[in-house]
Amino acid sequence: MPHSTRPMQLERAGLQSRKRRLALIVKCMALAAVAAVAAGLPLSSALAQSDYPSKPIHVIVPYTPGGGVDIVTRLVTQKMSVLLKQTIIVENKPGAATNIGMESTVRAEPDGYTLLTASNTLASNAALFPNLSFDPARDLIPVGSIGYAPLVVVVPQNSTFKTLPDLIAYGKANPDKLSYGSAGNGSSGHLASELLKAEGGFDALHIPYKGGAPAITDLLGDRISFMSINPLEVISHIQSGKLRALAVLDKDPTPLLPNVPSARSLQLPGSYASVWWGLVGPKNMPADAVNKLNAALRQTLADPAVVKRMGELGAVVTPGTPADFGNFVKAETVKWTKVIKTAKIKAD
Repeated sequence: MPHSTRPMQLERAGLQSRKRRLALIVKCMALAAVAAVAAGLPLSSALAQSDYPSKPIHVIVPYTPGGGVDIVTRLVTQKMSVLLKQTIIVENKPGAATNIGMESTVRAEPDGYTLLTASNTLASNAALFPNLSFDPARDLIPVGSIGYAPLVVVVPQNSTFKTLPDLIAYGKANPDKLSYGSAGNGSSGHLASELLKAEGGFDALHIPYKGGAPAITDLLGDRISFMSINPLEVISHIQSGKLRALAVLDKDPTPLLPNVPSARSLQLPGSYASVWWGLVGPKNMPADAVNKLNAALRQTLADPAVVKRMGELGAVVTPGTPADFGNFVKAETVKWTKVIKTAKIKAD
């Protein structure tokens, strides 16, 4: 072997060795970052080597400003923005029972810079709208759960029903006398009341309204028998005595109404119903973006100030991994699809 070629071979061998060491270091850092996210460690420990996010993130809210989903989104993203050291812009895109906002997210570039605050419709719209141009379960991927607020069954102050068993017994004996209102066909209140009917074995006529406000007005006027609704929408009427809360549709009472019995305590565990929220994004989002967003969301939901404010909204925070939220959405989809098909519910 010529003497002049030996230094070059040694140099190439050394370069290959350094490349192998560098690749091993990068692999170990990536594994450590994923492990940090899974363990819920501080954001600085999770994917610290990634430059994501390098520009503002847009979060689509498929509802009008000022509503519950909008309030929750702005509360959570304000803290996440600080943790991610990047601006988060909330965009309201209401319409078509949230399908406009969902489709906008589905069609967005899957680069981690467009997200959606998903709610119950993520699990129900495929069954309610069989001709959608997209599949929520297939085209949107979970980033993380935010929390949920259990619905409450309420009746007018002059109602003869003092307890939920009273209402159920009357509905069984008088199948054509009870009625209930909701914000519209396929709304969370509509589906929850149908689930309650099935679990309780009674009947009641559904009266759909164009929004929750007119339904509440008719409930206050004793023109409908009951509603299943987010307690935040009627808490002032409950506190003033204009409405009576019969039950919280969850395993435990809500902090907003600590003295109102839960569905579990009334032996109606199959009637659990809530409004819930979580972040999702278009499929094929980079894993490092999903993991970093999830880490920031989980740290946000561990903040005592955020937990306190969510409690004031009647909500419970539910931090977890993307897989946790994905499994939850799958279970909700199965649950509400069955209710929709059994009750033959059609969208407005």
